Amino acid sequence: MSPKTSESDGKTGGTRGAPAPARITVLALAVLALIFIFENTGATRIRLLVPEVTVTVPLWTALLATGAIGALSGAYAVKRRG
Repeated sequence: MSPKTSESDGKTGGTRGAPAPARITVLALAVLALIFIFENTGATRIRLLVPEVTVTVPLWTALLATGAIGALSGAYAVKRRG
């Protein structure tokens, strides 16, 4: 007995050649992230709790780190609720 479908590439459903909306969204977000990075390359000074400890990093790095900490905190809070 042979299978009813003849697809060998493992794809299911959808039209061939048309990108999925999720892929378009991810690609658009990646392009926006790259634009954000290239526009925010200037150095910024960050104070950590006390004025004596200072770090100079590119602005995009500081914002990325802050966003990652926020995302992890949010994920932890959602996981604790569920």
